[in-house]
Amino acid sequence: MVSADNRGSSPSLRGGEVDRAKAETERGLVEPGRRSPKSIARARNLRNGDNMAEAVLWNELKASRLGGYKFVRQMPLGPYFADFACRAHKLVVELDGSQHADSEYDRRRDAFMRDQGYSVLRFWSADALKQTRGACETILAVLEGRLSEDVTATSLRFVYADHKPAGGDVG
Repeated sequence: MVSADNRGSSPSLRGGEVDRAKAETERGLVEPGRRSPKSIARARNLRNGDNMAEAVLWNELKASRLGGYKFVRQMPLGPYFADFACRAHKLVVELDGSQHADSEYDRRRDAFMRDQGYSVLRFWSADALKQTRGACETILAVLEGRLSEDVTATSLRFVYADHKPAGGDVG
C-alpha cells in the first residue's frame, strides 16, 4: 500500500474518478505560485475564445516557431492578460479590434506593462490576419533589437521598455 506521503506517479482514485482531472495546485500536490486559480481559469477561458487573427498568429508563434523564441498565450500580468508574451525578452504582443481605437484603457495598460519591464507591440487584428508574415517580421525586429523606440502608426503601436533579456538565451 502506498502512503499519503509517497503516492508514486499514479493519480489517486476518489469515488471512481481519477484525481488527475484537477490541477496539481487544487489537489494539494504543489503550492500555489504567483498566479491564483481564478487568474489561471480566466487565462484558460481567454485562450479558448481566440478570434481568427489570434488563432492564425498563435500558429506562427507556438512551439518556438518564430525564430526560436518561446511565446505563451493569455499570460497574466498584474490585473491584465497579454494576448501573447515572450517572457525571456519581455515582449507582449496584442491584437486589437476596432473597439480599441484611441483607447485610454489600453494606454494605461501599456504603461503598466512598461513599468513591469515589458515592451508592448499592438497590431490591428484585421492587419495581422491579412499580413501575418509582416506582423511576424515586426515581432522579430523587436526581439532582435532592430526596433527599440516607441512607434505610433496607423497599423501598429509599439511601446518600448528598456530592458535586458532574462538569461541571455533565445526562448
